[in-house]
Amino acid sequence: MKKVIIVTGASSGIGKSTALQLVKEGHIVYGAARRVEKMQDIETAGGHAVKMDVTNHEQVHTEIQKIIEKEGRIDVLVNNAGYAIWGAVEEVSYEEAKRQFEVNIFGLAEVTKAVIPAMRQQKSGKIINVSSVGGKIYSPLGAWYHATKHALEGWSDCLRIEVQQFGIDVIIVEPGAIKTEFADVLSDNFANSKNGPYADLAEAISMTMANTEKPGNSSPPSVIANIISKAIQASRPKTRYAAGKMAKQVLFFRQWFSDRMFDKTILRMVKNMGNN
Repeated sequence: MKKVIIVTGASSGIGKSTALQLVKEGHIVYGAARRVEKMQDIETAGGHAVKMDVTNHEQVHTEIQKIIEKEGRIDVLVNNAGYAIWGAVEEVSYEEAKRQFEVNIFGLAEVTKAVIPAMRQQKSGKIINVSSVGGKIYSPLGAWYHATKHALEGWSDCLRIEVQQFGIDVIIVEPGAIKTEFADVLSDNFANSKNGPYADLAEAISMTMANTEKPGNSSPPSVIANIISKAIQASRPKTRYAAGKMAKQVLFFRQWFSDRMFDKTILRMVKNMGNN
């Protein structure tokens, strides 16, 4: 059945791959992102490109209302827009940290709040929040990013219980290592920590991120696009889907290892990947 779907963060990576796959499957897809010029391929494929900055709440509501007026409904929202800042807690400014939350949590929340009334009225809908295995685990120099993803996990659980009475499903997708622009953007954030007391750790993490781009060390974005498509098609979707390189393994480690053991495992993984 053809559905009306909004995908945020559709200008690259997981968002773009998801939007293109859903268009191919015959859905009415609106890709939303700040860089509308990066979504021309979505339009060429038969989808729609919408300029949207999720931190601009007025713009969010205006653009979503336009979609509702044109299509009469919104069946699926894929909240994918997000990014990461990286660095030691001591060295990341509050301005950077607040921006991280503005995009990854408050922007996502505003888009969600904008679509819920339509879904509630039609008594159906799916809200798919792209989190990360980073919402369940942690890693050095990633405190602010992990904080947003841990928050998203709990926020999504609460939302699921609130809106299930209206026939709305809330689904969390937890990608592992995925080959996207994410690693490049993330590596750019190490500047503050590469010349101070955390320099050795920053260098190791930076090398680890670079190694995720090597063949075999990460999965293509299509892996997550397939999972999102599966969740959309399911009549009773899971509350969580984990996919991508190392996703299930690290979640298994976190579940069964003590905090101290997991600390050692993560540091060992960083050291080993940084030397490969």
